[in-house]
Amino acid sequence: MNDTLPRALAPPGFSRRKALWWTAGGLGLLSKTEFAHAGGQLEEPLADSVRSALSSAVGNAAPPVPEFASTEARLAYLRWLGAMSDRLRPKKPDWNVRREFLETVWYESKRAGLDTALVLGLIQVESNFRKFAVSPVGARGYTQVMPFWTRVLGDGDAGKLFHMQTNLRFGCVILRHYLDREGGNLFMGLGRYNGSRGKALYPDAVLGARKRWEFSA
Repeated sequence: MNDTLPRALAPPGFSRRKALWWTAGGLGLLSKTEFAHAGGQLEEPLADSVRSALSSAVGNAAPPVPEFASTEARLAYLRWLGAMSDRLRPKKPDWNVRREFLETVWYESKRAGLDTALVLGLIQVESNFRKFAVSPVGARGYTQVMPFWTRVLGDGDAGKLFHMQTNLRFGCVILRHYLDREGGNLFMGLGRYNGSRGKALYPDAVLGARKRWEFSA
């Protein structure tokens, strides 16, 4: 899989200079951070009750330890983990890194009531599974969270968005929030997540990528 993203996915106003930065990131030439597809969520006023609920959802820092109601459920999870590990190996060759990432994605997606394949598809489109990806508009990490969310829901430390579980927690909680705002409509919710509500390019890309991560136990 190519580690760069199609130019067609570049945000409006994408300059030649930014394109060069994008290419450098895709080639691994940026040592500390990498530019990625913009995850440009728009800052919106939140009702106090919504802010409180989202902050609470982000703030519970329980580790992603899977718990299962039955042996069959555990075996189904292990089959999923094995299948996803094989698919993700080209992006994350180290087994321990790959396993920790997949365990955390599984935990955070389930915790937020999201389809795990959808979350993996979103990560593929947003950052191509690069932990330190940074978009031209400043979104960070695997799920390309905009830094303003750390001020709205956390302690304002945007550097924490490069921490794996923190980034995945924020991304899943924010996506759940947008889907709820759109009454469960995936097309509109995904567009809102990307800051391109009502436009087809981004939702179509994520829904297309989701197919790679679908799994039947």
